[in-house]
Amino acid sequence: AMGCDEAQLISDPAFDGSDALATTHLLAQAIKKLGDVDVIIFGKQAIDGDTGLVPAGVARRLGWPLLSYVAKIDELDPATRSIKVTRSLEQGRQSIASQLPVVISVVKEINEPRYPSFMNIRKASKLPIPTLDAAAIGADAAKVGRANAAAQWVKTFPLPARTGNVELIAGDSPQAIAAALADKLMAEKVI
Repeated sequence: AMGCDEAQLISDPAFDGSDALATTHLLAQAIKKLGDVDVIIFGKQAIDGDTGLVPAGVARRLGWPLLSYVAKIDELDPATRSIKVTRSLEQGRQSIASQLPVVISVVKEINEPRYPSFMNIRKASKLPIPTLDAAAIGADAAKVGRANAAAQWVKTFPLPARTGNVELIAGDSPQAIAAALADKLMAEKVI
């Protein structure tokens, strides 16, 4: 509905149970079929496996540089086939440049979401999205699917609920409440 001229769905029953390694193979094969590509943009990680491995794996399979944790694209110059980005790291910000083509993985700060109008959503929902299967992208059957996955999902389960006690401290004034809290923390040897 916004910002995309064309979409393609990569789907095949043979892909069922594929792990991150297989996903990198599938995406790299599909990207090669696209032809002339300058920048591939990934999120930092997916919500299913939550491994964060796919952007690096695709970059490696394509033989392209990877710029990870990108918070801002500062410059993209098709004439010099270069890109300059700002990365968001625990230690702070880092400015880095690379030649194209490149794979980047982005963090939430990359963009403020814009929302399409209802009419554009309706128009987009009626557009065809071609599906590419394993044969269409030239996927190697020995590299995809549950039987060929290096990592298997054995079991998925929720974490146990936390338990604890809550005690509300009342008092006539904020100072009295603070004093009562300090007394309680000292009695429990927290401070």
